[in-house]
Amino acid sequence: MERNNKADNEFGVNMRIEIDNFDDYRKSCREFLEREIVPEHQAWEDNGLMARSFWEKLGQSGLLGISVSPEYGGLGKHDYRFAVILTEELIRAGVTVPGIVAHNDIIASYIFALGSGEQKQKWLPELCLGKRVAAIAMTEPSGGSNTADIKTVAKRQGDHYLVNGGKTYITNGINADLIVVAVKTEQGQQGQGISLLVIERDMAGFSRGEPMKKIGWNGSDTAELFFHDCKVPVTNLIGRENLGNYYFMSAMPRERLSISAVAVASAEHILQSTLAYVKERKAFDQPIGSFQYNRFILAQLDTEVKIARVYLDNAVEQFSKGLFSLVDAARIKWWTTELQMKVADRCLQLHGGAGYMRDSVAGKNWLNSRAQTIYGGTSEVLQEMISKSMGL
Repeated sequence: MERNNKADNEFGVNMRIEIDNFDDYRKSCREFLEREIVPEHQAWEDNGLMARSFWEKLGQSGLLGISVSPEYGGLGKHDYRFAVILTEELIRAGVTVPGIVAHNDIIASYIFALGSGEQKQKWLPELCLGKRVAAIAMTEPSGGSNTADIKTVAKRQGDHYLVNGGKTYITNGINADLIVVAVKTEQGQQGQGISLLVIERDMAGFSRGEPMKKIGWNGSDTAELFFHDCKVPVTNLIGRENLGNYYFMSAMPRERLSISAVAVASAEHILQSTLAYVKERKAFDQPIGSFQYNRFILAQLDTEVKIARVYLDNAVEQFSKGLFSLVDAARIKWWTTELQMKVADRCLQLHGGAGYMRDSVAGKNWLNSRAQTIYGGTSEVLQEMISKSMGL
């Protein structure tokens, strides 16, 4: 399903972004976000939900399914720098990131990489156009980081599975039409017997809780999901049965790299806006940025953020070459998200009372930053993985 670059879409304008080179792509992303998304973003924040019409605008613009082949409606751009540019421009525009990143990563990491030809033809075109929204559901009320703790069970009965259990803290949980769900299909050793099933919106036995109220990223919906004798066709199995944990591990480097890209872009954005503030805001008749203590704090943050950018650029290069390991992903995700939280905290302090206001840039960034050290593997779990790789 090729997209038409020239034809006007259903919204009455040609919103197709140009991707001849990175600079043009960045410019097109920025213009699209400022024109189509920023004016409506506060409504998403207030409602805790991105409007469905804007998912379609994202799709029509070419911002969804960047690495998916044009055969299935994507752009066919496998260079991960395109995804990083999109993340940077979303952060710059102040747009809620997790839902969009999760949707794109699910398309690329699971369905396009692991799906059968029939599954790709069935799901990818509409996902790339934003007509359907994707989510991944692994975390459960009893645990999240350890897939061995999964209690949602799928029992095969002929040409379908019966799924029973529940998931929680699911990004895009309300909007999602198609959810990649981790289920237990076989009792095996730790981490074994996990499979990935695609559960669709209208399947009998599938229900959702009320939208969950978070302290940050409020424009991205989060929900609990429930499965009671949910009947799922065997044809909705992604990859092979009982290999789900292997698939998770294969996709994890991309997921953690995407979170790291959010972290670095956010830290840069927070620091930049804070520098502008401390040059204007005065105390005792001088800019607060001129006090030695504040200058030194900002000098330290500036240096660490620049180190993070070099680290991220190198990781993206290694990922593109297929040389980016699970441990590499754990290291950069841990380090950059902790740095993001540090930068957000120090910069909020420099804003004083103004930073503590919910609608301030500093306040929003501080709240949004807090989740980064939790999802995609907590900092504690990542340090366990890193230490084990060192033979400890």
